[in-house]
Amino acid sequence: MQRSTDAATSSSASDSGKGAESESEAAAFRSGGVGGNSCSSSGGGLGSADTAAISTTIGSMQQLEQKDQKVAIHFLASFHEICVVTALLPLVTLFTCFVTAYVFQYDDVHETHCRVYNIIPSISAITGVSPQRYFWRFSIALHIGPRIPIAFVYKNYYRSQLERISPALVPKTSLLITVILVLNCIEIAALGGVTYISNRENYPVHERIFITFMICSLCYMLATIKLNGILNAGQSLSHNQRQSIKWKKILFIVSILSTIGLLVFFAKHRFYCHDLAFSWFAFFEYLIAIANMLFHFTIIWDFPSQFMIIVQGPRKNLAQYLSNRPKVD
Repeated sequence: MQRSTDAATSSSASDSGKGAESESEAAAFRSGGVGGNSCSSSGGGLGSADTAAISTTIGSMQQLEQKDQKVAIHFLASFHEICVVTALLPLVTLFTCFVTAYVFQYDDVHETHCRVYNIIPSISAITGVSPQRYFWRFSIALHIGPRIPIAFVYKNYYRSQLERISPALVPKTSLLITVILVLNCIEIAALGGVTYISNRENYPVHERIFITFMICSLCYMLATIKLNGILNAGQSLSHNQRQSIKWKKILFIVSILSTIGLLVFFAKHRFYCHDLAFSWFAFFEYLIAIANMLFHFTIIWDFPSQFMIIVQGPRKNLAQYLSNRPKVD
């Protein structure tokens, strides 16, 4: 009887030991065996070989994940070259339209409501006849595409220089940068409107869009010159920066004087029908257009060696890089 009791007690203790051993193994498995970071070797836990295998598997998974998240560059182009092509495209197209229309469609482009002597056709005239109309519209469509991202690049370029100035000037300067962006976008939109709504199709609308373009263009030039004066006050400028600022001022003055001449001769043509008044109006219109194109062409000094890229990668990593990118001098 005593032996049976001892055997039962021994069996119960053995079962308890096995249960404790199983619980110890499960605890060891939950506490770190699966993660491969820590593992208990006592009480039936995972051995060092199992831990190494799990660690190797997780390491391989992490390597695959990192491989999938590598940054890949799908497009890389010189921003300088893009800006040069964008700025020169309308200038070359305008010259081509002028020569071809003047040579082959002389009577059509010199016709005015006053029926007076005229030797220089307006921009609207040479881009309003066929096939120059389609060539000009196609050129402006190609021109407008890059100008929109360029406007935002300029905004970020100016904002990166806010640390140069006094903290008290930052709010007003930041507002000025936003105003410049808005004026630039309106100018681009007005350029598209005045291109695709010709004076032959709808003169009142064409005229109003042209006035909007002129006002926004001059205000954009003035605001840009003012902003450069604020950001570069007391700074040591490079040769490219000095050239950019100098020519911006020269071209703005040319635009202002040409605008005054354009208004004077437009009034003489519209109200008095003076001989050659429309030719002088057209001459100043060409000066304004060329000055505007060259003003935007000064971007070659603002961004002499930058690149435009399209990359693929984790948004978090790219955002972290952009937030920690070097400041532009």
